[in-house]
Amino acid sequence: MSDKNFSRRRRGMRFRPSRGIGHGQPQTPDRVGNQARAEAVAPPPMEKIYDRRHDHEIDRAENIAAGLPPEGPRKSPAAPDAPGQSPESTPAPPPRGEQEKPFTPVPIKEPSRGIVETLRSAANNLVKKVQRLIKPVKRVHKEVVINAETLETRVAVSEEGRLEEFTIERTTEERLVGSIFKGKVRNLEDGLKAAFVDIGFEKNAFLHYWDIVPSNFDSGVEIVDRGPRRRDKPKITQKDIPRLYPPGSEIIAQVTKGPIGTKGPRVTTNLVLPGRYLVLLPNSDQSGISRKIENAQERQRLKKILRELAIPDGMGVIMRTVGEGQQKRYFVRDLALLLEEWRQVQERIQKQPLASCVFQEPDLIERTVRDFLTEDVERIVVDSPKAHDRMREMIAKISKRSADKVKLYTDPQPIFDRFNITRQLENAFSRQVHLKSGGYIVVDETEALVAIDVNSGRHKGGKDQEAAILKVNLEAADEIARQLRLRNIGGLIVLDFIDMKSRRDQQQVYQRMKEALHRDKAKTHVLPISQLGLMEMTRQRHSESVNAAVYDDCPYCKGRGKVKSALTMSVEIQRKLSEILKKRPRDESDFQLRIAVHPTILERLRTEDEKHLIEMEKRYFGKLSFRADPGLHAEQFKIVNVANNEELGNASK
Repeated sequence: MSDKNFSRRRRGMRFRPSRGIGHGQPQTPDRVGNQARAEAVAPPPMEKIYDRRHDHEIDRAENIAAGLPPEGPRKSPAAPDAPGQSPESTPAPPPRGEQEKPFTPVPIKEPSRGIVETLRSAANNLVKKVQRLIKPVKRVHKEVVINAETLETRVAVSEEGRLEEFTIERTTEERLVGSIFKGKVRNLEDGLKAAFVDIGFEKNAFLHYWDIVPSNFDSGVEIVDRGPRRRDKPKITQKDIPRLYPPGSEIIAQVTKGPIGTKGPRVTTNLVLPGRYLVLLPNSDQSGISRKIENAQERQRLKKILRELAIPDGMGVIMRTVGEGQQKRYFVRDLALLLEEWRQVQERIQKQPLASCVFQEPDLIERTVRDFLTEDVERIVVDSPKAHDRMREMIAKISKRSADKVKLYTDPQPIFDRFNITRQLENAFSRQVHLKSGGYIVVDETEALVAIDVNSGRHKGGKDQEAAILKVNLEAADEIARQLRLRNIGGLIVLDFIDMKSRRDQQQVYQRMKEALHRDKAKTHVLPISQLGLMEMTRQRHSESVNAAVYDDCPYCKGRGKVKSALTMSVEIQRKLSEILKKRPRDESDFQLRIAVHPTILERLRTEDEKHLIEMEKRYFGKLSFRADPGLHAEQFKIVNVANNEELGNASK
């Protein structure tokens, strides 16, 4: 990390036996670190439902089964520039004049409506204004913008015009994670404590014994006692699995992670069916409520509603965070829809053959209605009439009043351009992301981890440099949390903030980072700033990152971001020529070589390196002729014997 305006503080020279800013907290054992690492690569279908403490063991077994090292691949291709190194010139921050203006929502052309609809809309607006006057509440204009096209659907969530979340889905890609399959057990591996299940794909699915045994709730879910219940199914242990699921037997499993590389899909028998306000657990008799609902009175009210729900024996539900403040009838309706959906799944299980899908995760349009339509959303703007009608129909089943929030965008200008999302996406997904204070962060994704560096840039600290450094770091913490959501970055993440001498400042940045991650739906685990000045964290990987989904490795540089310089290629060509000329028969008096290179390399050979090539001709009594070939890669060349057109040497990409 470099800093042009602030003096650097060497952190590697000040090792102390103190426990640092975490004094008063126990040291984190390796087991907890392994658990956090496992959580970063284990995507549950929805909110955290089941306890995932065995994920590290499952990951090890899955890697061994796929022929990989137990802890996974360790290679880490170099990033274009090391995160600790700043560019030679600090880029200027973007203009801030527009950001300082008060936000005004983009107007939407409303279709012509009848007198009744117009009066009704005016009455609703009047009621909302009166309610805000009576009980003023600071509201943030939150809206969902949907661009639905033939091959791709994009969903952007913005607050006060600032992009906060972004999701993309290709219509041609199969929605595998969250889908339920009627599988067939192919074989059991007692050494791995795993079963391999045929679900209709080329590679069998991986099912660990821990994913067959009924799991307890995650720490984010509070168990609610619904009174005495009838237990129809005996409790399953790992010892019972070979007897209950021998090779060739039928098993119902849900995909938790798609195939990656040599690995097949990962599945579990702990099924979940997510709804608007509830999550149905068909194979669990436990019920609970999300701990994100912090109000004690509201939690007691929701617990009472949960106990009154007509949940069939042997099933359970989880009350989602979005259910806070909702009336009982919404939960009753949501439960009825989920039970009907499960009934249809059971019918497909009975009718369809083995190795077939019996339930597919909804598409992005339906998931948007399910996950993003909350009370704080002012409107949903979509540019597809078909998607607009479909969304209104789905929302009307939940709340007819909320259906009016869906607006159809009909302007000829692209919807993402109209709402200033395109420009924000370009800025957000660049390697450097600027901060309002003048600083910037650098994001480098590698195979092993993601490195994020914080630089002061052109921020002027004045006399109080400590306060200025703290200000940049605090702003960077908020932006980093936002970038993790936008880019859908998962796995191991290392944050390199600007050096802070004060432990109080370090603790403040740590707390700000934890607070900024609260709104993240993915599970995160962050550690305090270490003695080396680095903050380490993990983020649950729900799916591949947006960068991996949108971009392919450059076929020219193979993802390195760089190619060999002209000087390097000149050295390699001369080295190869020297090798060939030394080996030629001495009786060949007229030995001619033709060398084809990229035009940029030829320019270097003809100008700066011409004298070296002439000396080589004199030394080895050979004749060299060069020609430009635009079809060659910058790192390619061909050496041909002119006498017989025999290729004597080359460098192929």
